[in-house]
Amino acid sequence: MVFSSLLFTFAFLPVTIIVYYSLGEHYKNIVLLTASLFFYAWGEPVYVLLMYSSILINYCLGRCIEKAGDNRRKKNFLLITSLLLNLGCLAYFKYFGMIINTMATFGGWDLNITTPVLPIGISFYTFQTLSYVIDVYGNRIRAQSSLVLCALYITMFPQLVAGPIVKYIDIESQLSVRSMNFIKFRSGLRRFLCGLGKKVLLANNIGLIWSDVKAMPGIEVSVVMAWAGIIAFTLQIYFDFSGYSDMAIGLGKMLGFRFKENFKYPYIAESISEFWRRWHISLGSWFKEYVYIPLGGSRTTKWKVIRNLFAVWFLTGLWHGASWNFVLWGLYFGTLIFLEKLFLYKWILQWPKVVRHIYLLMLVVIGWVFFEFTNLSDTLNFLRIMFGVAGNGIIDYQGIVMLKSYAGLYIVCIIGTSPWPKKIALLLKRVHFNIYRLVEILYYCTLMFISTAYMVGSTFNPFIYFRF
Repeated sequence: MVFSSLLFTFAFLPVTIIVYYSLGEHYKNIVLLTASLFFYAWGEPVYVLLMYSSILINYCLGRCIEKAGDNRRKKNFLLITSLLLNLGCLAYFKYFGMIINTMATFGGWDLNITTPVLPIGISFYTFQTLSYVIDVYGNRIRAQSSLVLCALYITMFPQLVAGPIVKYIDIESQLSVRSMNFIKFRSGLRRFLCGLGKKVLLANNIGLIWSDVKAMPGIEVSVVMAWAGIIAFTLQIYFDFSGYSDMAIGLGKMLGFRFKENFKYPYIAESISEFWRRWHISLGSWFKEYVYIPLGGSRTTKWKVIRNLFAVWFLTGLWHGASWNFVLWGLYFGTLIFLEKLFLYKWILQWPKVVRHIYLLMLVVIGWVFFEFTNLSDTLNFLRIMFGVAGNGIIDYQGIVMLKSYAGLYIVCIIGTSPWPKKIALLLKRVHFNIYRLVEILYYCTLMFISTAYMVGSTFNPFIYFRF
């Protein structure tokens, strides 16, 4: 079940909210846990047992670590056990096929082995269980005494299958006590509708352009069409993932939770380092807190800083998918950030703002090519087309028609990646509050109506980050 579906929007969500607020404070967590398990079981009934086994094991390990007190040896053993079980499970389901294929390719073996189906959301909830156990080990939090609350933290349906990655320490108090009122609920509903619009109206429509370009034989793709296609994917993945994050944050608000932001207009950044402080913030902060800093961070020798940096970006790439192109994509950005830290950022600061922005967008767009093509030869061929060295034409009639047909969509999407719509809304709110309220009501009603119409009539509704 996905958020951008009629089943979720008009059946699961209304029923859950009605029951959640009807049965009283004492039953809210039970209702939410039950709804979350049902939500996950709708698409992955078999793997509910896997997820709940993970919850039960980590709940017990967290309790045992706390009871071990100052017994460092026992605590280390329990932590290592948790790491091996969690990462081992993730490696088996997500990376077993990648390992087998790599061995077959380089070893010349014919390995006819069935690979397991990837459970939806395993990368997200594994990282949440790991952060919980690690924080108990580090005495940052107390182990949760209630299995229900521990299970609720992991299974909460707003962020279960695609994040943002929520650390236990950030919502510990909210699991037990949540204050709720109509204003917060309305704010959450508006945020959910914004995310729904991003996903259904923008990501899905701009994504059709990239699907068409990607499906074309390379010889038929002109330079202009290649750039139009990968820019469409650049916009699609932003609205796809940030839209889902908006829906998750909005749903959290509607249920009384406060989740941290996951995107802060990343395409307005002026350096690669700044871009990654704005993109998928929960993942970046997770790797910084649980990998980069424990390895020594930047407060160590020069070579160890380089090691730490590339370790994080190798793992960041690997987290995104069981394919070597994702590792290459991660190392690509790791190298760029390393160069910025080494000397490039000092140069960038001297450039005009518009040049800094073009520099960022060019490198990010190239990075999405590595991300999208699993085959390295396909990646290099597409890059050659983009930069006019593959012998393809600069522009053709089909490219001209595409640009004319979708120019309006590109403009709307580009504006949507900036903070300008929000700034204009705030300006109108300050200048004339009553008109702002009227426009706001009309906007959200229209957004809901058009999004529903698209969900009814569209069959193209992929979600890129469900793969991870």
